[in-house]
Amino acid sequence: MYPLFRFAKEMVKFRNAPKLGVTGTHVSTHVCWPWDLDPWIELNNGRTLTLFDLGRIPMAQRSGLIPILRDRKWGITVAGSSVRYRRRIRAFERFTMISRVVGWDSRFIYMDQSMWKGGDCCNQVLIRSAITSAQGIVPPAEVMAALGAPSESPPLPDWIGAWIEADGQRPWPPVLPPDAKAHLPA
Repeated sequence: MYPLFRFAKEMVKFRNAPKLGVTGTHVSTHVCWPWDLDPWIELNNGRTLTLFDLGRIPMAQRSGLIPILRDRKWGITVAGSSVRYRRRIRAFERFTMISRVVGWDSRFIYMDQSMWKGGDCCNQVLIRSAITSAQGIVPPAEVMAALGAPSESPPLPDWIGAWIEADGQRPWPPVLPPDAKAHLPA
């Protein structure tokens, strides 16, 4: 189940927080609750991705994006992600989430998020996000203009550029193995 109460708490908690520039860093603190756990009593990998919403959406609110989305009837979607898991987060442990926009290209906005226990990074996700309208993807330059921010992105780090290039080589739709095709409906 989506963590609606936690989401509402984060939105209320940060409603009066200082405004954040487009590439500013949003920091929030969370607890790993029993309903976040997998059978090994640690934060479930899928739940980790869901909990990252608790950093991205308040970050978007603080930057002024949410009112623009409402006014223009735009949406925001995750168009790709890459996650690294390195340290366990166990039941009832507190962790700090760091969320920031790194930059953008002609179609997507790239966000870097991570969860930390003290000085140890537990996991990190690179999110490729798109702002959408009824006509399709809204160019990030148009989004930045609406925010009053420069349309030119800060330089993307080499590792993000390499990820974009590698992801562009993946076939879409995926190539199915012959024995899987027989299980798909006609």
